Amino acid sequence: MRENLKLLLPPPNLPDGYQLCAGTTQNRALLVRFLQLTYQELFPQQPSFSHLAATVEQYFAQQTPLWWVVPSPQDLHPIACLWLGTAIDQVSGDRYAHIFLLYVTPQHRCHGIATALIEQAQHWAIARGDRQLGLHVFDNNLSALNLYQRLGFQTQSRLMLKSLGE
Repeated sequence: MRENLKLLLPPPNLPDGYQLCAGTTQNRALLVRFLQLTYQELFPQQPSFSHLAATVEQYFAQQTPLWWVVPSPQDLHPIACLWLGTAIDQVSGDRYAHIFLLYVTPQHRCHGIATALIEQAQHWAIARGDRQLGLHVFDNNLSALNLYQRLGFQTQSRLMLKSLGE
Protein backbone atom coordinates (compact mmCIF):
# COMPACT_ATOMS: atom_id res chain seq x y z
CA MET A 1 0.00 0.00 0.00
CA ARG A 2 2.84 2.42 0.76
CA GLU A 3 3.76 2.90 -2.91
CA ASN A 4 0.16 3.80 -3.83
CA LEU A 5 -0.41 6.57 -1.28
CA LYS A 6 1.20 9.97 -1.53
CA LEU A 7 1.21 12.08 1.62
CA LEU A 8 -0.12 15.58 1.03
CA LEU A 9 1.37 18.65 2.66
CA PRO A 10 -0.01 20.72 4.17
CA PRO A 11 -2.89 18.53 5.33
CA PRO A 12 -6.38 19.95 5.80
CA ASN A 13 -7.66 20.66 9.30
CA LEU A 14 -7.26 17.06 10.40
CA PRO A 15 -6.84 16.26 14.09
CA ASP A 16 -3.26 15.94 15.32
CA GLY A 17 -1.54 12.80 14.14
CA TYR A 18 -3.73 12.11 11.11
CA GLN A 19 -2.44 12.64 7.59
CA LEU A 20 -4.18 13.12 4.23
CA CYS A 21 -3.01 11.03 1.26
CA ALA A 22 -3.90 11.28 -2.41
CA GLY A 23 -5.40 8.13 -3.83
CA THR A 24 -4.76 6.77 -7.29
CA THR A 25 -6.66 4.60 -9.73
CA GLN A 26 -4.54 1.73 -8.36
CA ASN A 27 -6.65 1.95 -5.18
CA ARG A 28 -9.76 0.41 -6.80
CA ALA A 29 -9.89 -2.64 -4.53
CA LEU A 30 -9.47 -0.53 -1.41
CA LEU A 31 -12.18 1.87 -2.58
CA VAL A 32 -14.53 -1.07 -3.14
CA ARG A 33 -13.73 -2.32 0.37
CA PHE A 34 -14.57 1.07 1.90
CA LEU A 35 -17.83 1.26 -0.08
CA GLN A 36 -18.73 -2.22 1.15
CA LEU A 37 -17.93 -1.24 4.76
CA THR A 38 -20.28 1.72 4.43
CA TYR A 39 -23.18 -0.31 3.08
CA GLN A 40 -22.63 -3.28 5.41
CA GLU A 41 -22.81 -0.92 8.36
CA LEU A 42 -26.04 0.71 7.17
CA PHE A 43 -27.72 -2.43 5.81
CA PRO A 44 -26.40 -5.40 7.84
CA GLN A 45 -29.25 -7.66 6.65
CA GLN A 46 -28.01 -7.48 3.03
CA PRO A 47 -25.95 -10.60 2.30
CA SER A 48 -23.53 -9.12 -0.23
CA PHE A 49 -22.42 -5.87 -1.75
CA SER A 50 -20.20 -7.38 -4.43
CA HIS A 51 -22.04 -5.29 -7.04
CA LEU A 52 -20.29 -2.17 -5.72
CA ALA A 53 -17.18 -3.23 -7.63
CA ALA A 54 -19.10 -2.45 -10.83
CA THR A 55 -19.84 1.06 -9.52
CA VAL A 56 -16.15 1.69 -8.92
CA GLU A 57 -15.26 0.20 -12.29
CA GLN A 58 -17.74 2.47 -14.07
CA TYR A 59 -17.22 5.76 -12.21
CA PHE A 60 -13.74 5.83 -10.68
CA ALA A 61 -11.27 7.69 -12.91
CA GLN A 62 -8.54 10.34 -12.87
CA GLN A 63 -11.29 12.99 -12.91
CA THR A 64 -12.92 11.62 -9.74
CA PRO A 65 -10.35 12.35 -7.03
CA LEU A 66 -9.84 10.10 -4.05
CA TRP A 67 -8.27 10.93 -0.70
CA TRP A 68 -7.40 8.70 2.23
CA VAL A 69 -6.74 9.56 5.85
CA VAL A 70 -4.07 7.54 7.60
CA PRO A 71 -3.26 7.53 11.34
CA SER A 72 0.29 8.79 10.78
CA PRO A 73 2.99 9.07 8.10
CA GLN A 74 4.41 5.82 9.49
CA ASP A 75 1.06 3.95 9.39
CA LEU A 76 -0.34 4.11 5.88
CA HIS A 77 -3.39 1.91 6.51
CA PRO A 78 -6.38 4.15 5.64
CA ILE A 79 -8.99 4.82 8.31
CA ALA A 80 -11.11 7.23 6.25
CA CYS A 81 -11.94 7.91 2.62
CA LEU A 82 -13.28 10.75 0.47
CA TRP A 83 -14.23 10.10 -3.17
CA LEU A 84 -15.50 13.00 -5.28
CA GLY A 85 -17.00 13.37 -8.70
CA THR A 86 -19.13 15.66 -10.81
CA ALA A 87 -22.89 16.03 -11.10
CA ILE A 88 -25.25 18.37 -12.92
CA ASP A 89 -27.89 20.36 -11.05
CA GLN A 90 -31.10 19.32 -12.81
CA VAL A 91 -32.77 22.65 -12.02
CA SER A 92 -30.06 25.12 -13.05
CA GLY A 93 -27.95 22.94 -15.34
CA ASP A 94 -24.80 23.92 -13.41
CA ARG A 95 -21.99 21.47 -12.81
CA TYR A 96 -21.21 20.80 -9.17
CA ALA A 97 -18.89 18.67 -7.07
CA HIS A 98 -20.52 15.55 -5.66
CA ILE A 99 -19.35 13.41 -2.78
CA PHE A 100 -19.59 9.78 -3.89
CA LEU A 101 -18.21 8.42 -0.62
CA LEU A 102 -17.25 9.81 2.75
CA TYR A 103 -16.43 7.11 5.28
CA VAL A 104 -14.57 7.09 8.57
CA THR A 105 -14.03 3.79 10.37
CA PRO A 106 -16.06 3.61 13.61
CA GLN A 107 -13.09 3.73 16.00
CA HIS A 108 -11.91 7.05 14.45
CA ARG A 109 -15.26 8.86 14.41
CA CYS A 110 -16.13 11.98 16.41
CA HIS A 111 -12.60 13.38 16.10
CA GLY A 112 -13.25 15.90 13.29
CA ILE A 113 -12.01 13.73 10.43
CA ALA A 114 -15.27 13.83 8.43
CA THR A 115 -15.47 17.60 8.90
CA ALA A 116 -11.90 17.99 7.62
CA LEU A 117 -12.74 15.80 4.60
CA ILE A 118 -15.78 17.96 3.82
CA GLU A 119 -13.44 20.98 3.93
CA GLN A 120 -11.14 19.15 1.48
CA ALA A 121 -14.12 18.56 -0.81
CA GLN A 122 -15.10 22.23 -0.61
CA HIS A 123 -11.55 23.36 -1.48
CA TRP A 124 -11.49 21.03 -4.49
CA ALA A 125 -14.90 22.25 -5.67
CA ILE A 126 -14.03 25.93 -5.27
CA ALA A 127 -10.70 25.44 -7.10
CA ARG A 128 -12.64 24.04 -10.08
CA GLY A 129 -15.09 26.93 -10.04
CA ASP A 130 -18.03 24.98 -8.65
CA ARG A 131 -20.61 26.85 -6.61
CA GLN A 132 -22.22 23.82 -4.97
CA LEU A 133 -21.21 20.62 -3.22
CA GLY A 134 -23.71 17.78 -3.13
CA LEU A 135 -24.00 14.33 -1.61
CA HIS A 136 -26.42 11.47 -1.10
CA VAL A 137 -27.14 10.26 2.43
CA PHE A 138 -29.46 7.50 3.60
CA ASP A 139 -32.32 8.47 5.93
CA ASN A 140 -31.21 5.85 8.46
CA ASN A 141 -27.69 7.33 8.74
CA LEU A 142 -28.59 9.77 11.50
CA SER A 143 -25.05 10.66 12.53
CA ALA A 144 -24.17 11.61 8.95
CA LEU A 145 -27.41 13.57 8.55
CA ASN A 146 -26.65 15.53 11.72
CA LEU A 147 -23.09 16.25 10.58
CA TYR A 148 -24.15 17.43 7.12
CA GLN A 149 -26.90 19.65 8.49
CA ARG A 150 -24.48 21.15 11.02
CA LEU A 151 -22.07 21.90 8.14
CA GLY A 152 -24.77 23.73 6.16
CA PHE A 153 -26.10 21.08 3.77
CA GLN A 154 -29.83 21.26 3.04
CA THR A 155 -32.18 18.73 1.51
CA GLN A 156 -32.92 19.62 -2.09
CA SER A 157 -34.75 16.48 -3.20
CA ARG A 158 -35.63 12.97 -2.08
CA LEU A 159 -35.05 9.71 -3.86
CA MET A 160 -38.19 7.62 -3.52
CA LEU A 161 -38.39 3.93 -4.36
CA LYS A 162 -41.32 1.54 -4.59
CA SER A 163 -40.82 -2.19 -4.41
CA LEU A 164 -42.47 -3.96 -7.30
CA GLY A 165 -42.27 -7.39 -5.73
CA GLU A 166 -40.76 -10.49 -7.16
